[in-house]
Amino acid sequence: MTIIETAHGVETKASRSQRADLKLEVIVIPVSDVDRAKIFYASLGWRLDADFASADGWRVVQFTPPGSACSVIFGKNVTSAVPGSAQGLYLVVSDLKAATQDLLARGVGVSEPFHGGGDVHAGTDEPYLFGRIRLNGADPKRGSYSSFASFRDPDGNGWLLQEVTTRLPGRIEAEDATFTSSSELAGALRRAAAAHGEHEKRTGGHDENWPDWYADYIVREQAGQPLPT
Repeated sequence: MTIIETAHGVETKASRSQRADLKLEVIVIPVSDVDRAKIFYASLGWRLDADFASADGWRVVQFTPPGSACSVIFGKNVTSAVPGSAQGLYLVVSDLKAATQDLLARGVGVSEPFHGGGDVHAGTDEPYLFGRIRLNGADPKRGSYSSFASFRDPDGNGWLLQEVTTRLPGRIEAEDATFTSSSELAGALRRAAAAHGEHEKRTGGHDENWPDWYADYIVREQAGQPLPT
């Protein structure tokens, strides 16, 4: 147990070893036609995990997006929410262009890439993380977290693709750094290779300890810590 002094007195904080993990694993989305929704989410290339039903009209279908630790569930008698009312469902991607091209190739209608327009209170577009103004094209500076695209399922439930290439500090604990797909790891390796090339230019020679440098760079990048130079 850790003792923390605050402006309001003394608080205690459980150590990490005593902490109860709370893993967000399922999001329920409301649909009007379960079979139609099942066809749509299968067309995205998502993994079908389950399709269970009972005689009393209950049914639940679960899909998991590639590389995701969280799944989506829909069905009959699983939520009282209005079909299509789920909005602002974010899918994080490392390459927005590749992700949108994949959806288009699957016959899914997806918006052009867009980025924020500054004043979060102005504009008439549907709100998202950066406000209501959506400017055409990916973020000119290609800043991490700043480029988006959107699509909807047949009921109108709203999904957004968000390009994240470098995590903000504190987003992931260093000792918990993991990769959920081979493509995600490959992207991290490519970025580490490019950074290491600059490192060797600065040092003026071949770095025999490049595996250690790569590993340190990748873990620090994912955890949002200062990168090695």
